[in-house]
Amino acid sequence: MTASIRSNRVTQLPAMIVTSLFLASSPALGRVEGREVQTPTPSATPTPTPTATPSFKVLAFYRGTWDAAHIDFTKEANVWFPQIAAQNGFSYTATTNWDLLNTSNLAQYQVVMFLDDLPQSAAQQSAFQQYMQGGGGWMGFHVSAFTTSPGSWNWYHNQFLGSGSFRSNTWGPTTAVLKVENRTHASTANLPATFTSAVSEWYSWSNNLRANPDIQVLASVDPVSFPLGTDPNQSWYSGDYPIMWTNKKYKMLYANFGHNAMNYSTNTRLSSTFASEVQNRFIVDGLKWLGGAGTTPPPTTPPISPTAWYTATGKNSGKCVDARSAASANGTAIQQYACNGTLAQHFQFQPTSDGFVRINSRLNSAQALDVTDVSAADGALIQLWSYSNGTNQQWQPVAEAGGSYRFVSRYSGKCLTTVGSADSAQLTQSSCNGGLAQSFTLAQQP
Repeated sequence: MTASIRSNRVTQLPAMIVTSLFLASSPALGRVEGREVQTPTPSATPTPTPTATPSFKVLAFYRGTWDAAHIDFTKEANVWFPQIAAQNGFSYTATTNWDLLNTSNLAQYQVVMFLDDLPQSAAQQSAFQQYMQGGGGWMGFHVSAFTTSPGSWNWYHNQFLGSGSFRSNTWGPTTAVLKVENRTHASTANLPATFTSAVSEWYSWSNNLRANPDIQVLASVDPVSFPLGTDPNQSWYSGDYPIMWTNKKYKMLYANFGHNAMNYSTNTRLSSTFASEVQNRFIVDGLKWLGGAGTTPPPTTPPISPTAWYTATGKNSGKCVDARSAASANGTAIQQYACNGTLAQHFQFQPTSDGFVRINSRLNSAQALDVTDVSAADGALIQLWSYSNGTNQQWQPVAEAGGSYRFVSRYSGKCLTTVGSADSAQLTQSSCNGGLAQSFTLAQQP
């Protein structure tokens, strides 16, 4: 988390390779810097499930031995990435054996990923540098850029990443509103101008990335995020903080997220790095660019008219989004109910900015779908409330194959979600997961 504890490294465990699916193992308890952490017990290399020839191959390196929040991120990543790989036609292999950073092995992969550390031996570092200079792709997260001695590997920290030394961090972990500075890069072409990240601890650096002509900042902390952090002594109140960037000399992407919020006394996860649908889009499109697969164009779904009225039918329940009791007062619950053609089930998707919309009720067009209490929590209820330009009242329609949409909250980055299939069940927001409960079919009404 901080410079004072990051410099103490844990001896690398024997190799564990995970291919296609993450293997859970019985954890052995260890203790690092006074905190109890779970250290994965090494297991045998699994036999990969036969699949179609992947469009590209990703090899992810991690330690999984330092700081419960970093350990938890690697566990979550090694579940999430195989699923994303299967959906997008590439392969994902994860390993704790950093000696696989060698010329002959790297030749088999189009993309290398560092989840929670960086290579330590001279041989590993040399092989990685040759791989990148030869046109390989790389994606790094959070602590993979951490150092208090950038001169120990000058090429990586000062030239390749450009960041230099760790300077400060925010605490505790929080979301941030990120400003997308370059929307022409393949990794950011499908992102809005601003979005809310998943929860993370955030780092700043000794080097000014903007002064480096090779570095292209892709996204940075939007000033509306300040103060960023919950500890007044470890919060940012102003300044320029790049979060995602690339080096134009290489096929590389660095993202400063990858630290889950944790209950350190119980090692319980309190947040997900993959909770933001928009942030996930950066990861997937970025990987496709690195792997040479290009980005997938958005599905061809009929555009939503800003002046028309629609019903929205949940694909999980087959029921319509509905204003309870045909009311339009502040606090009216937005629920699912058997489709009946009444005005309580008619909504308008009126643009606000940067691809987001307010979802107005036909009963009173001044009332819009609103996340109760401006909450970023999973399970927060959806209601009608007088529109006031709040980001908790704005949603990004994301087109899906087959003509349906999911709707992502501008404030939380979470998806509009139905609960079960019963009439009158109130809609919520939840971490986007691609499930049918977050998918809606729109039908234009007269």
